[in-house]
Amino acid sequence: MRVLTTSRFDRVFKTLHVEEKNALDQAVRSVIAAPASGELKKSDLANVRVYKYRFKREQMLLAYATNMDEQVIILMGHGTHENCYCDFKH
Repeated sequence: MRVLTTSRFDRVFKTLHVEEKNALDQAVRSVIAAPASGELKKSDLANVRVYKYRFKREQMLLAYATNMDEQVIILMGHGTHENCYCDFKH
């Protein structure tokens, strides 16, 4: 399965500390192992799945889309629960 990233995801990834990158990497590995594990969103975020995980007592979200025909996962965004949904809509 191929993993692609958006430019927004790349910008956020560059600013993360090493511990955050390791936690995010573990979340991405979980998504690759089971692409349907994330919660499928509705309305404005249709076709986007969100995988929730914890980092230092904070709930973090990893937004991604899948295309099972082409075996592709597109990582779209990452952030805390409070700010994430507003960023994903843009």
